[in-house]
Amino acid sequence: MKVKETRADRAFVITAYVLLTIFLFVVLLPLLNIVASSLSSPRAVSSGQVLFWPVDITFRGYTEALSNPAIIRGFANSVFYTVVGTLISVAGTIAIAYPLSRQNLFGRKVITGAVVFTMLFSGGVIPMYLVVQSLGLLDTRWSMLLPNAIGVWQVIIAMVFFRSSIPDEVYEAAQLDGASELRILWTIVLPLAKPLIAVIALMYAIMQWNSYFDALMYLRNADLQPLQLVLRGLLILNDTGAGGGDVTEQLRRRELADLLKYSTVVIATVPMLVVYPFVAKYFNKGIMVGAVKG
Repeated sequence: MKVKETRADRAFVITAYVLLTIFLFVVLLPLLNIVASSLSSPRAVSSGQVLFWPVDITFRGYTEALSNPAIIRGFANSVFYTVVGTLISVAGTIAIAYPLSRQNLFGRKVITGAVVFTMLFSGGVIPMYLVVQSLGLLDTRWSMLLPNAIGVWQVIIAMVFFRSSIPDEVYEAAQLDGASELRILWTIVLPLAKPLIAVIALMYAIMQWNSYFDALMYLRNADLQPLQLVLRGLLILNDTGAGGGDVTEQLRRRELADLLKYSTVVIATVPMLVVYPFVAKYFNKGIMVGAVKG
């Protein structure tokens, strides 16, 4: 039997759709402008002719970007930091969250309180920099992988998942069969935790891919800098790899720099957009971890 909607319900639904449509355009229109600008001619971009549709369509921006050694190097570094950093972060998060989710862990409440405390209070940027410096991690790849490897929020999500989604009877049955804690984690818990792993892996991957401030603080060697710092050079410093020449040559390089900004932004955005559909089904399941069941 179909429930009849009240006037208030219809008004709420209409308002929700209107607001969602507005938010969609707020997010979508800048993206369309960036994509259109990346496919337009340098002169059209510099003169402000491009709005939401390419003008004088060309792939020169992508050709120049993908032939720029700095961009290729930054892209490769970002891929390395994202893949390796995500593996380290996911492994570390599970290694912390799984024991804390077990009721029989001695001192569990104290350790959990200490973990949550770090989310509420931190030393700040300068103490973190001094720690990284004292460990000899400056200007190394480890400075991008270790300082922020574990997220407290992700640990809490994993703890809630292990407690609410895996019954205690499963642990008890495995222990009666003689399985160790490590074997239980590897053969029982992790296969059941695919939605959780997908969620926290996507969170960490996005964080690593967009990592900018850490690279700005810890890395001086251009060979180690991620794509985000290269993009900063294009957006702020207009670093096109060369300078000098007459006025016409400088104008041409300025137009090319403007085009490269948009092309590089698209290149930096596409990988996450490509990865998301493959983990979307797990993400939709895992994002409801800890939700109240009706």
